[in-house]
Amino acid sequence: MSVAFDTDIREYLKDWTAKDDRIGALSFFGSYAFFFAVLWITIEIARTAYWWAAAPFVVVTAFAGVRLYVLQHDCGHNSLFSRRWMNEWAGYALSPITLTPFRAMQYNHNMHHAYLGNLEHRETTEIHTMTVTEWNAAGFWQRLGYRLYRNPLILLPIGGVFTFFIHYRWPKNTLKIGALGVLVHNALLAGWVYLLYLIFGWTGPVVLASVAVVCAVIGVFLVYLQHNFEDAYWDRKPDLDYKQAALQGSSALDLGHWWDIGTGNIAYHDIHHYNPSIPSYRLRKCHHGLPAEHAPRRVNWPQAIASFRLKLWDEEAERLVPFPKHAAATAVPAE
Repeated sequence: MSVAFDTDIREYLKDWTAKDDRIGALSFFGSYAFFFAVLWITIEIARTAYWWAAAPFVVVTAFAGVRLYVLQHDCGHNSLFSRRWMNEWAGYALSPITLTPFRAMQYNHNMHHAYLGNLEHRETTEIHTMTVTEWNAAGFWQRLGYRLYRNPLILLPIGGVFTFFIHYRWPKNTLKIGALGVLVHNALLAGWVYLLYLIFGWTGPVVLASVAVVCAVIGVFLVYLQHNFEDAYWDRKPDLDYKQAALQGSSALDLGHWWDIGTGNIAYHDIHHYNPSIPSYRLRKCHHGLPAEHAPRRVNWPQAIASFRLKLWDEEAERLVPFPKHAAATAVPAE
């Protein structure tokens, strides 16, 4: 990455980092209100009609939940509001709804930002990626396990449920950030589920669980696409360029305006990684206002679906590639 390019993009993005507490509050309280309203509608439909009639509302509620998670993610970067204490309290308040303890999420996600694109620290990524060399050296069982792990029919539903239902009850690095916060979070989550049971009977928790499953699938789908696409970036020190990893190693998704609304603009992940101080409510306009010479390649729906064919990082070709067609073959770039 040239010095001139870095200077230009840094100066451009700096203008979008301003926090507006009015917009932040509208996004926070408005998203919260919409989530509870559509959750209540979904539960009432499930109680009084056939369950299939509630299915579309489960999906809408799930997107509202994803948006709340993105706002919590903003709070972890202190980018939703202008004051740190406001971000922290908002992050804690969102935790029972997103099933994600705030402080643990913040710590682990900051590690992800710090080591993005670093082949020597892939433990900080949300989706593990093997290199072609590692694949060629792996035994039968390791390959089988990795094949199953990277299968979207397993990765999205089972991976999502494991992460949000099980793993986040005691996240990685919990002891480093304080176990008390995680225990309090789990207690509040249990109280939230029990409150739904008291008000709506078993229909309440069952609908919430259904929403959470769809939420988890959408979340893992996004996490995968944010860093798993054909022209991604990985490298090793001393050649690793962190700024290039931020822009080239993170995707810009073009999945439609309604998708952006439902997911809090997190689709513009390249901009977010380059400057995480930009609030989510400014990301879309910031991205579309980029000068033409700096505009990134956007991943559309066909490319997004096709990216699930990419499984291994080829260090020689410097791109993600599919599994080799034959055990002894060398992986070739996807067309």
